[in-house]
Amino acid sequence: MAEAPWYKTTLRWGQTNLVELDPARYDAEWWRTHWKRTRVQGIIVNAGGIVAYYPSKFPLHHRAEHLGDRDLYGEIVALAKQEGIRVIARMDSNRVAQDFYEAHPDWICRNADGSPITAADKYITCIGSAYYTEYLPAVMEEIIERSHPDGFSDNSWAGLPRTHICYCDNCKSQFRQYAGKELPKGHDWEDGSYRDWIRWNFERRTELWRANNRVTRKAGGEHCIWSGMIGGETLYNSTRFIDLQQIMPEAAIVMLDHQRRNPYDGFEQNTEAGKRLHEVAGWDKLIPESMPQYQLGGPAFRLASMPPAEVRLWSTSGFAGGIQPWWHHIGSMHEDRRQYKTAEPIFTWHEANQDVLINRTLTPDVGIVWSQQNQDYFGRDFGRHAAGTKTMAPYRGAVKAMDRHAIPYVPLHADEIGKSADRLKVIILPNVGGLSDAQIKGIEAYIAAGGSVIATGESSIATEYGDPRGDFALGHLFGVHRGEGEHGGEGPIDQNIETHARHSYLRLSPEIRAGVYGSRDATAPAPDGKRHPILSGLEETDTLPFGGYLPVVKVDPDVEVLATFIRDFPIYPPETSWMREPRTDFAAITVKTSPAGGKLVWFVADLDRCFARDEQFEHALLLANAVRWALGDQAKVTLSGGHGVITAELYSQEGRQVLHLNNRLQLSRVPGRQYDLVPIGPVEVRVRGAAGAPDHVRLRVAGKSVPARREGDQVVFTVDAILDHEVVEIPSR
Repeated sequence: MAEAPWYKTTLRWGQTNLVELDPARYDAEWWRTHWKRTRVQGIIVNAGGIVAYYPSKFPLHHRAEHLGDRDLYGEIVALAKQEGIRVIARMDSNRVAQDFYEAHPDWICRNADGSPITAADKYITCIGSAYYTEYLPAVMEEIIERSHPDGFSDNSWAGLPRTHICYCDNCKSQFRQYAGKELPKGHDWEDGSYRDWIRWNFERRTELWRANNRVTRKAGGEHCIWSGMIGGETLYNSTRFIDLQQIMPEAAIVMLDHQRRNPYDGFEQNTEAGKRLHEVAGWDKLIPESMPQYQLGGPAFRLASMPPAEVRLWSTSGFAGGIQPWWHHIGSMHEDRRQYKTAEPIFTWHEANQDVLINRTLTPDVGIVWSQQNQDYFGRDFGRHAAGTKTMAPYRGAVKAMDRHAIPYVPLHADEIGKSADRLKVIILPNVGGLSDAQIKGIEAYIAAGGSVIATGESSIATEYGDPRGDFALGHLFGVHRGEGEHGGEGPIDQNIETHARHSYLRLSPEIRAGVYGSRDATAPAPDGKRHPILSGLEETDTLPFGGYLPVVKVDPDVEVLATFIRDFPIYPPETSWMREPRTDFAAITVKTSPAGGKLVWFVADLDRCFARDEQFEHALLLANAVRWALGDQAKVTLSGGHGVITAELYSQEGRQVLHLNNRLQLSRVPGRQYDLVPIGPVEVRVRGAAGAPDHVRLRVAGKSVPARREGDQVVFTVDAILDHEVVEIPSR
């Protein structure tokens, strides 16, 4: 049997991001020792691009300031090969210096007035120019000829982001050939040429990915692959025109440049990124992720040590999503030497337990639907205040709600819904407003097969290109139809979605407060009927804070309305804070059962978006209750004692299940500043689906076995404490 290629077997990576001073101070023997201590199997080494770390034959390929005629890159490659370590040549190549600009002004991006587009003192190169089609391929061929690396990556390969339109002659002629039009004059979604420009840019990046792989494989052999770098956040890839649905299935390995949590998300973001990318790329592919040992987040202190607690929580969150570790330092020498000690315990644990971290199948209960087209064309703008609020925030809120209630989920691309009936019992459409006709048919097929769907906001109101449909395409299934107007916002679907005061509420049905301890309320009806399971845990209130966006809808007679909208009213001075209009008939939460038996829930009120922004606990509870109602008693994992900060990811392997339990307790709101770890426990765990009756399970982090028992179709055990994470091996026989 032929040996598997390196990109299938290299699990642990290291990177010393060289700086121009390093040729005068690189301590090769020390770094060789560090590679061994941290158990790395592959390294990423600066080769060329903006700065060359070898004596390139190209006169404009700027050599590192202290390089002279030394080949530092080549020396590091040779040393790594002596140790049996794989090497990726790192490029950083989207900008050039003044002399390069003067020699090749036609390779530089241009503003509408013809002036060059710059970043600091560098000039941004145009992705449609010979810089990408001739010069960079020649540089990569030179690097292969000199040192024969295993592959290439480039963290700035995708060129100019969509914040700018390049008006260079290359772009003018190529866009005219592509669309038969002139370049758009600005970022105007009503201009057909702008939408064509968006599509053209995505296609250009996809072709560049393929072209670079043709270059490296021709010069270096079948397994000398070019892997670019991929961002972990959906909006980042959209702004860079990186079409994950096209590129990921072709990638031999995914080099993930997703280095830290952001101000909007916690450590769960890293698990989500790993699962989402695996779902598109395939679970048989490796996804190593750059994990800085230096400080990012807030002010970036590139020479200071990241707190070990931050690195551990980020890394172990990645493990739960199928990500492999990759330590990363800036520069080859540091006076703050604390950062050298952080990786070793993480990497040695990974090596000892790699058997349960790869070659496995994710087994979630829920799919949370996403697509880049929804972000691009329904969200429309490229900034966080448009797509970030309109489409990304609902997705983020759904993810956070599932994590808060330890419900295993998978990010599900909209194209895959119709194929998911045998795998997923529930899918969530978090304001997935832009859906194609084919995607709508996929949802219809999923529901016809008995699947349950939870929709929010204005899901299915537009085509995949953001054009309004007039009514929800799914309205006939849910019995919910778009009416006229909205509350908490103004204008059509692509306009503002926030209300100024945000002091609105939801009224739950039926009202039951008359039977609950409290003062006499003459307006309270006599308790009548039983609350729906979605409202469980809210038995002592008839109203909930809302503060979000509510499109006006009409509902069919067979639809049950669980909550209605209460208009906003003054909050200051407090003497004025009373409901002016306590009741309306504007539906906020609706439920229905499909003919095939699936549960159909529509959160017309955008509770997912609200939870992402305000973290109102009731909003997450309602979303989780809807999932529980749809699942019935068939949830794969149930936790008690996790206090809302332990999450679960369940995988299957031959002869066992593998359960990741991650501690999400966040002590610092500033990304990169988690200063300590706080153990959570004891946590009782119930896992459904294991064959046999195991009398123990193995805790891979604690390094011990704990008793287990079978109750019906569940295996039950207790984990005393979870510091950063625990990986539980549950035997199936």
